Amino acid sequence: MQKRKLIRRVILICILLIPFFIWIQSILFKGKVALPLDNNILIFALINLNVLLVLFVLFLVLRNLAELFFERRINRLGNKLKTKLIASFLSLTLIPTILLFFVALQFVSTSMDYWFNASVEDSLTESLQLAQSLLHEKEEQVTLMSKGIAERMTDLDISSYTSETISDTLENILSFNPINGPDSLGLITNDKNLEISVRGPQLRSTLLPRIPLNILDRVREEHGRETLVQEMQSGDLVSCIAEVQIGNGSLGKAILITSLLVKSDQLARMTTISQGIEDYRQLKHFKEPFKFWLLIILLIVTLLVIFAAIWFGLYISRGITEPLEKLVLATRRVADGDLEFVMERDSNDEMGLLVDSFNKMTQNLGSSNKKLAETHSALQLSSQESEQRRRYTEIILQNVSAGVISLDENGKITTINRFAERLLNIDKNLFIGLNFRDVMPPYQAAVVDGFIEELQVTGKNTVEQHIKMQVLSKTYSLLINFTRLEDEGGKPVGFVLVFDNLTKLEKMQRMAAWREVARRIAHEIKNPLTPIQLSAQRLRRRYPEILNEENSVFDQCTNTIITQVDELKRLVSEFSQFARMPKVQKSPENLAKLARQTLFLYQEGHKNITFTCTEEQPIPIFSFDGEQIKRCLINLLDNAVAVLPDGGNIDTVLALDEEKENVFLKVFDNGPGISKDNKLKLFEPYFSTKKTGTGLGLAIVHTIVADHNGYIRVQDNEPQGSVFIIELPLLNQQQVEPDNQSKN
Repeated sequence: MQKRKLIRRVILICILLIPFFIWIQSILFKGKVALPLDNNILIFALINLNVLLVLFVLFLVLRNLAELFFERRINRLGNKLKTKLIASFLSLTLIPTILLFFVALQFVSTSMDYWFNASVEDSLTESLQLAQSLLHEKEEQVTLMSKGIAERMTDLDISSYTSETISDTLENILSFNPINGPDSLGLITNDKNLEISVRGPQLRSTLLPRIPLNILDRVREEHGRETLVQEMQSGDLVSCIAEVQIGNGSLGKAILITSLLVKSDQLARMTTISQGIEDYRQLKHFKEPFKFWLLIILLIVTLLVIFAAIWFGLYISRGITEPLEKLVLATRRVADGDLEFVMERDSNDEMGLLVDSFNKMTQNLGSSNKKLAETHSALQLSSQESEQRRRYTEIILQNVSAGVISLDENGKITTINRFAERLLNIDKNLFIGLNFRDVMPPYQAAVVDGFIEELQVTGKNTVEQHIKMQVLSKTYSLLINFTRLEDEGGKPVGFVLVFDNLTKLEKMQRMAAWREVARRIAHEIKNPLTPIQLSAQRLRRRYPEILNEENSVFDQCTNTIITQVDELKRLVSEFSQFARMPKVQKSPENLAKLARQTLFLYQEGHKNITFTCTEEQPIPIFSFDGEQIKRCLINLLDNAVAVLPDGGNIDTVLALDEEKENVFLKVFDNGPGISKDNKLKLFEPYFSTKKTGTGLGLAIVHTIVADHNGYIRVQDNEPQGSVFIIELPLLNQQQVEPDNQSKN
């Protein structure tokens, strides 16, 4: 259906192109061809018909070539074979066809040049001139006769004439030379009173044509002579019209008409020669169009041969490629899993045998596939069980509260569980498959090498060791169990390193021990302090006269006792607080407001220090123990004030993390800072850098923050000083009122 539509469109386009071609040809041949309209229409019609045939054949050729081109472009099955066959047929037909085309073209051109050469045209022209000279000779002959007759008419001595006498005179002149003389004579007087005509034997029974009056009038006016050729049924009548003087009589001047008859047979030969030369000249004008026409015909034949070769190649290629294409499509269906597909046998040749072999192959593949599917199902069931066990083992491995790292026999890391990732602060995707010596820090790699060496030296399968390891400025207490892995045959296949983080456990044990110590110290010291203080006060009241003495030792001693007892009570109070930390009582609080209120207390008492409070983002209201967090902030501010005796800056900053799940309370100072070694022990009980410090303040802060499921850490403040960072989780958030947002 689409092909029919395409052919109709091509025919319509060709019809629409005909006026365009006629216009082009009229421009090309304008002024070169002067033929009658019917001849021009015929020639142009033939040329246009040939051009349309060329275009149609060219369209068919290009259509087949375009179809082949697009098949190659989309890599359609069989396009290469089609191309080879078409190229073969073209090579067999194109060369001789083109050779024959040029030979025929040369032959036509040579023949045309031979037909229309200058010698032929000159011969025809001379023949025409020779034929045309007959009339010229007759005109000259009749003119001479007219002059002779006019002289004779002038020499006549006739005193009076009548029409009969004048007619007899003309008859005598006419009969004087009947062979070479005129065929008719006529006389017309100027007054038109006398008009006489005499004829010879050839024109005696013929009605002569009349002389046009305008010629007669012109001859009278000019007193000259004219020749006139008039067509008749028996031939052409050549006449000479001249004015003559008839004697010296009263007749005066008259018009003499002398005529000769040129017979039809003589005119026919002349007409034939003239028509021949005219036809020759017309053909000569169409020499180039004829060449072009013959060229178009040869081109059509050439294109038809080429098209036949292309079509024949396509026809043969289809007969080969279509069965192959069916076989390939069937192969693809089988490859896609359709093993029940059966091809139909269309022929009894080799292709039929190939189809039978293909069907037998698919049948065998189907039976093999069923067996393979049964085996695969069994293997898949076994694999699912193994995968479930593996996933279960992996889940256990990822969720155990111990770090697990496995190595192969060459030291390449094969497994890292989640706990080990968090503790060592690494990404397992960057470590798996690499040697531990290439990715671990040297001191960690040295520990693993020590374990491997110990296993090799001692011959044991397991080594256990308690070590301290530093990771990103943090020191961890680890209990490491390093085991050699062996297969069923006892061949080593790798190592597994399991480590437990004892840092929190040891810290809790130390905290519990220090709390017990603090409780006992507070109990043992608090009991005698009150009697000692009361005794000193009674002595001062009992002996007031001694107090009034100048430089009294008694006064100094009792004051010292009372002051030191107060100091000891303060220490006992701190020991008691550390020994029994109150339970956290969380409620919705405004941390920003709490921080500003706490800073206000310090701004009034320390004028030499600049205090600021900044909110990087609005901090929502969330649940925490306000009293205990305030105690933490007071402790941090006390430490910051203590390191700035000469004044400085203390900045408190509140911020949220990117996920807005945690709040940061940061206290900056520009004091002397904290050494790296002291940072590791800063939050342990009874460690203090102040001479009068108890070492319990930061330990209490750490405990309060830990009870809030938060973290506290210390960092260096650039360019000078320290920064303490408390990180608390946002629980039960509420939107802050607009008047409580960020203030300095």
